[in-house]
Amino acid sequence: MRTHPRFTHLAALLLCCAAVAACKKEEAPPPAPATAPAAPQAAAPAAFAVTSLDLGKQLGPDKKVTESLTVFAAGDTIYASVGSTGASPNVALKARWTYEEDGQLVNESVQTIAPTGPAVTEFHIGKPSGWPPGKYKVVISANDQPVQSKMYEVK
Repeated sequence: MRTHPRFTHLAALLLCCAAVAACKKEEAPPPAPATAPAAPQAAAPAAFAVTSLDLGKQLGPDKKVTESLTVFAAGDTIYASVGSTGASPNVALKARWTYEEDGQLVNESVQTIAPTGPAVTEFHIGKPSGWPPGKYKVVISANDQPVQSKMYEVK
C-alpha cells in the first residue's frame, strides 16, 4: 500500500509538534529578591570654619554689623562680627586688635564657642578718651590659627 504524500507531510508535521511539546524548556530561576537600600547615613557635620569678618559701629539683634565700615571716628566703639559654619565642641575664637604704626597691641580677647551650625560671634573695642588717628588691624584666630583679618582706619 502506498501512502499519499499529503499524509506523509502531515505525519512529519505532527511528529515535529509532538517532539517540540515533549522538550520542556528550562525556565530561568526567578530573580533574587531586591535587597532593601541601605539606610542613608547621617552626614558628618562640616568642620568648623570662619567665613566672614565685618567691622562696624553697631550690631543688629543677630550680632551682625548693621553697616560694614573700614573708617571710624576717634570716639567710636568698633565691632567685629565673625561669621562661621560647621560644628565643633570647643573653639577658642580670638580677636587681636593692633595699631599698625608700631604694631602695638590695643586689645586681645577670647571667646570659647561650641557651634552646631552657622553662627555669629561678636567682639568689640572702645576707648572713652578716643582712638589715636592711624591704621589698625584686627586678626581673628580659631584655636590659635589666624583665619581672617581686616585693616581699618581711625580719622
